[in-house]
Amino acid sequence: MPNFRSQLLIAIQAQSNGLSLKEALIQWPDVPRRSLQRALASLVAAGQIAPIGKARATRYVANVDIAPNISAYDLPTPVDLSQASAWRVEEELATGQWPLSPDSKDIRAFISGPWRTRKPVGYQPEFVRAYQPNVTFYLPLPVRAQLHRMGRTGPGPQPAGTYGRAVLDRLLIDLSWASSYLEGNTYSRLDTRALIAHGQQAQGHGVTETQMILNHKSAIELLMDSVDAPEVSRYLLMNLHSTLSENLLESPEDEGRLRSHPVQIGQSVYQPLSGQSLIGTALDELLGKFNAIEDPFEQSFFAMVHLPYLQPFADCNKRTSRLLANRPLLRANLCPLTFLGVSQAWYTASVLGVYEMNRVELLRDLFMWAYERSTKEYLKAKSGVVEPDLLRLTYRDAIRHIVKAVVQNPEQDPLALLTGQVALAVPGPQREDVRALVIQELRRLHEGVLARYGLLPSELARWRSIQG
Repeated sequence: MPNFRSQLLIAIQAQSNGLSLKEALIQWPDVPRRSLQRALASLVAAGQIAPIGKARATRYVANVDIAPNISAYDLPTPVDLSQASAWRVEEELATGQWPLSPDSKDIRAFISGPWRTRKPVGYQPEFVRAYQPNVTFYLPLPVRAQLHRMGRTGPGPQPAGTYGRAVLDRLLIDLSWASSYLEGNTYSRLDTRALIAHGQQAQGHGVTETQMILNHKSAIELLMDSVDAPEVSRYLLMNLHSTLSENLLESPEDEGRLRSHPVQIGQSVYQPLSGQSLIGTALDELLGKFNAIEDPFEQSFFAMVHLPYLQPFADCNKRTSRLLANRPLLRANLCPLTFLGVSQAWYTASVLGVYEMNRVELLRDLFMWAYERSTKEYLKAKSGVVEPDLLRLTYRDAIRHIVKAVVQNPEQDPLALLTGQVALAVPGPQREDVRALVIQELRRLHEGVLARYGLLPSELARWRSIQG
């Protein structure tokens, strides 16, 4: 039991929002419920963890005094900057180093102190109301200009999402792994690749971690499917959240719905807004401002600041914001933001600075550092990205519709069905080429691409059993 207690404590410390009894039971299915309850009670009695919430909603968070030091994250070598040069000039931006600005150091120093000694703060509506799209900027012009230069993926305009689709296989792995890691997931990058590409669940990991990775994969695919839409609707945001939170919440009714109960933020004195009606009104205001922002990087950063601050959902708010932050970049064919290399402590401190101080500087430094890291990972391999097939791009929707129709009608002759469908959707001169593309897609169908066509594994299995 002492060894198990140590494992339990480490697991709680690794989660920024703590651990519930239900989650612990899933992670250690062989440990009796009563034994888990006794272990949690002993850790509480020892002052190593603290319970937050009541009854079934109770979560256990690490006592900040014994948790890993929040200021101990790895950063580029700090450089003392004068107040006048706190916003780095382009020469400094081009060096690839992102030292903390003096304002960020102030935030880090404040957040590093014991959280129980800080004054409780509530949701401040004026924080988002004061932001005027395309007038207010969290990212100054020199920063935005440099980010655009770093993230550019092609010489000219392309249809929305072209680059994202070209690197989708890699993005599914990198963003799923890095975003899950920030939630305490212990899957390695190789484990994540094996799970997403081949369906191989890693040994020694709880089902919660596997579910989290697979939810990210599905949510990124949903994000790419919706990238053509000019705006993010509440419908899309709700479905993005429900995909990320599927089978992970205490109450399944909370998946894709605005929360109807108060929430507690682990290791923080911040109390988010309460009341479903008030949250809904605030969310509509947030989405209105988000959709009005013209610069994709400013729009991306706005999502990272304000969606977690509002906490519209019972859980999974930060991971929803990380995926939403990628949508404007993918839509503009910029390099995605994968969060590779970002430490949990740096990210947590940055978000707490927003929660408790309404200050964005530390999160902004993280955003810039993380984006530079992402561009190095992706654009160094840019020459290996195949130029998208123009015919496949032009008839993308038609091809998906035809593939779906063929698979969902396994009793019909597939060649005759697809030939008829192609004749309806494609002009004469290009029909044979599109017909050949559909046949290629049908031949290489597998479970990892079914969401692209709106198909279920059972439908593919039935089609293959009938067609042979």
